[in-house]
This record gives sequence, structure tokens and C-alpha cells, in this order.
Amino acid sequence: MSEQWPFSRRQLLRRCGTGFGTLGLAALLSEQGDAVADTATPLAPKRSHFEARAKHVVHLFMNGGPSHVDTFDPKPKLSEWHGKPLPAGNLRTERKTGAAMRSPFEFRRYGQSGIEVSDLFWQTALNHIDDIAVIRSMQAEVPNHESSLMLMNCGDGRLPRPSFGSWLTYGLGSENQSLPGFIVMCPGGYPIVSTQNWRSAFLPGAFQGTYLDTQHTEVTKLLANIRNSRLSLDEQRRQLDFVRKLNEQHKAQRPEDAALEARIQSFELAFRMQTEAADVFDISKEPEAIRLMYGSGTHGRQLLIARRLIERGVRFVQIWSGAGQPWDNHDNLEAQHKKLSADWDGPISAFMTDLKQRGLFDETLIQWGGEFGRTPVAELPALNGRDHNHYGFTCWLAGGGVRGGQVYGATDEFGFQAVENPVSVHDLHATMLRLLGFDHERLTYRYAGRDFRLTDVHGRVIEELLA
Repeated sequence: MSEQWPFSRRQLLRRCGTGFGTLGLAALLSEQGDAVADTATPLAPKRSHFEARAKHVVHLFMNGGPSHVDTFDPKPKLSEWHGKPLPAGNLRTERKTGAAMRSPFEFRRYGQSGIEVSDLFWQTALNHIDDIAVIRSMQAEVPNHESSLMLMNCGDGRLPRPSFGSWLTYGLGSENQSLPGFIVMCPGGYPIVSTQNWRSAFLPGAFQGTYLDTQHTEVTKLLANIRNSRLSLDEQRRQLDFVRKLNEQHKAQRPEDAALEARIQSFELAFRMQTEAADVFDISKEPEAIRLMYGSGTHGRQLLIARRLIERGVRFVQIWSGAGQPWDNHDNLEAQHKKLSADWDGPISAFMTDLKQRGLFDETLIQWGGEFGRTPVAELPALNGRDHNHYGFTCWLAGGGVRGGQVYGATDEFGFQAVENPVSVHDLHATMLRLLGFDHERLTYRYAGRDFRLTDVHGRVIEELLA
């Protein structure tokens, strides 16, 4: 009769060998300032590699692909060629397209920098262009929404990878343990590829984004099950302590089960949020003048909530234009872009003004843009819409550590592809991580036998964008 061992051979090897190695690695990484996930309090604040210029990120995601040649990249040559086929050359599109299409919007110079911006974002430009670094030479890898969304959010267009917000909360933790460190707002449901945009992938589940459907205004609709109608907080606390004890016993037999640890942490965070969330999402507590400045629309409300979140120490806030691809205007572009920008322009300007007034602008990194841009030629048969364009497009950065009032890079005379200082998504991510205090090559997580990072094996910091 064989003796029954209390643990398996795999558990024996783990206990006898790799446990000591993990302790040594944690101590070494701590000395170097690299992030180490604390399973007990994974969102506890951590040190970055060096002094950070920014403490928070607000990502304004214009999903669907706004047209750069109609917003922040003026191309007067398109008026000359309007309705005509462009000169033969390297103009490549994924679908059959028509002739050149001029922008229906007027561009003007703003600020001391004199940067040209179209009438679609005149309020943002009028009040803040000298604080904005406009990158006109962005490039993605493919013209498909799904892959480009994954690339912009997760640094890879094909394989499951953690999102930027997950990497940041893994690296820095959060300043508020009663709210998620990474919050995503998208009114009307999920965007294309859904929760993959804010996943934590192989990082612990505590670092994934928490989704809010901001078409709703009541906290009980914004966050499902935020209230317990049957039990008091004291009763819930006792119940949760009992469930945690059972889960901890279960976890002791399965220390490699990251999903179980994520479940324990999510229970704890959900309990703490019951008192904090009701306050942070209630914008009626804001002075009337502030609410009027942001406006009554959905995006104004989202941006006001974003300001309240970063005030309370939330690390990463991502705000989407809405479900689907609102900016994907293959036809009727003039009307659709005009409507979308009207919903965003005033609130963005108000948000940046509000941050400045409260001393938060210099510690908040703001990113604006979509997953790609649009072609300078029109979709067939009419001259009223544009196709996807990943060869050259625009995004902009402002706030913490950004040298504003400049244009970096350029597309060709028609706006089709980047020809001066091309910027990959990896370059953008590397630069943003630098502003947040990280060497993008050192912010890593070991998984499946290798060290992964947001920028994979790519990326360079664009020093010209740093103040």
C-alpha cells in the first residue's frame, strides 16, 4: 500500500526550488525600481523606473478612424485635384476608390504656434493648441478595424496581449484602493472586438479595465450589482470574509491559478466601490458653472467623470466615442464628422481648462486619436466619404511632460502616407511610458518562458515630444 503524499510532484518542485528564486527576483526588481505584482494588494502604488512627468492617462479614443485631412492635417493640394484621379504613384487603397476629395472644412491657424486645425475642433485649438503636440505621421500596420484597435490598445494586432491601461496599473498601481485603477467608458455598448480592447491577458486580472456604459447616468446602471438590496454593508462584509476564507483555502492548493486570485480581488474591490462609486459618478455635486462648461451631452459627462476619477487617484481612464465605429464614415463624411466633432470639441476644451484650473493638467497625459486615418481619395461612387488609411494619420498628446505647440512629422502633399519622421504605435507607446516614468524595455512580465512588454521588440522614445 503506497503512502499518500499531501501534494503533487509539481507542487513539490515549486515549493522546493522556484519559490526561493521568486523571492530573490522580487528583491532584485524592487531594488531596480521595476514593478512587482503584490497578490495581496495588486493595485498598491509602486515606484516607476525614474521620476515621472505624468501620473495619470486619459485616452480619448475616436474609434472608427477620424479623417486627419479633415481635422488636424490640412492638405490644400486636395482642393486643386478635387474630383480628379491623383497622380500615379504609390497611392494604394484596400478597396476601389475614386478621385481626390477636398476637405469640406476650413483650416485656420491658432495660438502662438500657428498650428492649423479645421473648424471641427476650433474650440480645442483656440484655447489649447499651444499645449498640444500634433503627430501627423502616425502609422498602423493594416487597414482593418479589429487589428488596428488591438495594436493601438495592446501593442499587437493579432495575439492576446495586455492593454496599455493594464500595463500602467501593473507598473504603477493606483492611488485609490476603493476604485479600479483602469476605467473604460463607452456609451451604448461595447466597441468593435469588445473587452479585448481593455483586457489584462496574461497579467493578473486585477489590472484589466472596468467597463462603464455611460449612456446611463444612474450609478446602478453604470455599474451592474453595485448595490445589494438585501444585505447591509456589515452583513456583506461578514459574508465576503467567509467566502474569502474558502477561496484562500482553495487557492492554497492551486497557487498557479491566476483567475482565482483575480476573483478574490474583484470581490474585495466591488465591496469597497459601493461607498466610493456613488460619490465619484454623481456629477450633480459639481458646481453648476462647471457642469455648464462641459455641456449636457454624453461626452461632456464622460469627461467630467474622468476629471473626478483622476482627482481620486485612478491611473488610466479611456473614453470611447461610442459602440461600433462612429468615425468610420465611408459616406456622408461631412455631416457625420461635423456631428461627432460637435459632441467632442467643446467638452475636450472644457476638460483641459478644468484640469489647468485644478493643477491637474501637468500630471495628466492626454491622448487623442483613432486606430487609423482616412484616405485623401473618396469612396465610389460619390465624393462624400473616405476609406481606411493606415499609411499616415494623426493623433495628438497634451499634458504631463508633453512639449506642446508643435507639429511632429508629416504626410505627403495629399495626406496619404507618412513621409517625414514616421511614428509607429510602438513609438507612441514607448514615448508615453517614458512620460509616466518607465523605460519601455524594462517594464516586463514573464509569461510562457519569455519576458513580454507593451512594445514587444520595437519602439523608440520620441525625444522631441518631451518637454
